[in-house]
This record gives sequence, structure tokens and C-alpha cells, in this order.
Amino acid sequence: MISAIIFDVDGTLAETEEVHRQAFNLAFEQAGLDWRWDEALYRQLLQVTGGKERILHFAATHTDLPRADAERLAPQLHATKTAIYTGYVDDGAIPLRPGIAEFIEAADRAGLRLAIATTTSMPNVTSLLTSAFGARWPALFPVIAAGDMVPRKKPAPDIYQLALQQLGLPPEQCVAIEDSRNGVLSATGAGLRVIVVRSLYGSEDDVSGATQVLASPAELTLHTLERLSC
Repeated sequence: MISAIIFDVDGTLAETEEVHRQAFNLAFEQAGLDWRWDEALYRQLLQVTGGKERILHFAATHTDLPRADAERLAPQLHATKTAIYTGYVDDGAIPLRPGIAEFIEAADRAGLRLAIATTTSMPNVTSLLTSAFGARWPALFPVIAAGDMVPRKKPAPDIYQLALQQLGLPPEQCVAIEDSRNGVLSATGAGLRVIVVRSLYGSEDDVSGATQVLASPAELTLHTLERLSC
């Protein structure tokens, strides 16, 4: 039987990636850089997980910036970008995907434990959960594995292994909800079954290895989990 659900955040709980892209571009502009990530480029850059890592990869592959300068600049740019992004979230600009809040509430009423496993930074997670659920979000999601809490980010299994450790449950009793190839690889690497809910930026990802692939979060119900338990 499934005892817990572990959610990814970006693209899974909410369609955040386009706002992340805009926040990156504004951070670059404020720093006086002429860098600009359009949608096609950002889709490629999403194969690199982690905001600082994404900036470093871009600097190495698309600019002449020396590595040492990039390593100095990346944390500053990422901090500015995070502040911009969380500002958008706090203003209510990023709602949860249709059906996600209802699914979370139903899972909570059913006694399922809820957790987060994401490569995004903790402020991004807490801003989104606060916007969606108010002050009760820590009771809904007592386990959050995020950002730099592990040495290796997705597609490595580390973040899911940390969530499982904090839950105190074996992977057989949990299911991951994801939207991307890197997420599927990370979750399955930790021994989890994975339900993929297609997202805007993950629509073309190869998600082979997932137990089930859904076209939209509206298809995600407790009956979906019951079928996994059979």
C-alpha cells in the first residue's frame, strides 16, 4: 500500500518554469549583462538542474566569461533571481496547476503523508506553498528535501533518498509525482514508482521508466494511486 506521496515542484505543482525564465533574464539585466534566455534556449538549459548550475553551464557554453568569474558571479545572479521569483509568487502570479490543490487536500484527508523532493531552492518552495496553502503548509508538507541539501541534484537519486530518509519509509510504500526526464531518473534511481504529469516545458521529455504518464494534473486522483497499489 502507498503511504506517502513525494512531489516535485517546478512544472509539477505549478507551471513555474516560464516565470523562472523571466526572473533569470531580469537578474541578468539588473547585473548589466546582455544575456537573454529565450524559450527554446531555456528548454535546453533545463536539462541542467539547479539555478546556479544552469548559469555556470550557460556561461561556459555560450559566453567568453572566465570560469573563475562565472563561479563568483553565479551565486549573486541566482540570489537576485530568487528574490525576483519569490516576489512574483508572493504577489500571487503563480497558482498551482488545476486539480493539484484538490488532489493534495484529498490525499491529506485520506491519511497519506506528503513530501517534497526538488532541486529548486527552499525559498522558492516555501513561497509557493505559502501562496497556495497559507500558514498551514508546514502541516501538509512536513518533509521537504530541496536545493543544496544534497551533494548531487537530479537526475541523481540523492534528493529522493533524502526525502525517503526523512519520511522513514521504504520506496515501495511511496510514489513520486514528476514532470521531467531528470525527475523520473532521480525518482526511479531511488527505487520509487513515478507518475508523470506532463508540463509546459517537460512536454517533449523522454519519461520512459515512469509507471504512468498523465496528460494533465486533472487526471491525478486517489484512484490513480489505488491502481498502483493493486
